[in-house]
Amino acid sequence: MKFLKQASSFFLKEIFIGHALTLKYFFKKKVTINYPYEKGPLSPRFRGEHALRRYPNGEERCIACKLCEAICPAQAIVIEAEGRADGSRRTTKYDIDMMKCIYCGLCQEACPVDAIVESPNFEFATETREELYYNKEKLLANGERYEYALRGNIEADAEYR
Repeated sequence: MKFLKQASSFFLKEIFIGHALTLKYFFKKKVTINYPYEKGPLSPRFRGEHALRRYPNGEERCIACKLCEAICPAQAIVIEAEGRADGSRRTTKYDIDMMKCIYCGLCQEACPVDAIVESPNFEFATETREELYYNKEKLLANGERYEYALRGNIEADAEYR
């Protein structure tokens, strides 16, 4: 037994096994992607940057029920609302502190009208902390930017809701 170990060490068996493994994968199709230029697939349930959606007629969806504010475990959402002439309520202030947010998706699940959603965008690095305080205008702009992807994700996930 000791002789076999010494012979294996002398003939560099591990080196040859390593080279054979390298050659085996050298000619196979590569599984890595060139990240900034190629992106991998994302699940319809992926939770990225937040967005506020609008109805097709341009009116914002949020009805100021404040369920998302109440359910947020990190207390990252602040909503202020006021009544309108027709008796409905709309938000005057909708702020999310993204530094507090834990991306749990509870705000999205609690919303009865699919107003607040988490978009498929995961590339939102910033240089200052102030850029991570999202106000209503920035959230609505995100909603307009990703509406096509958001609608597709909601439709793909509809049967599981």
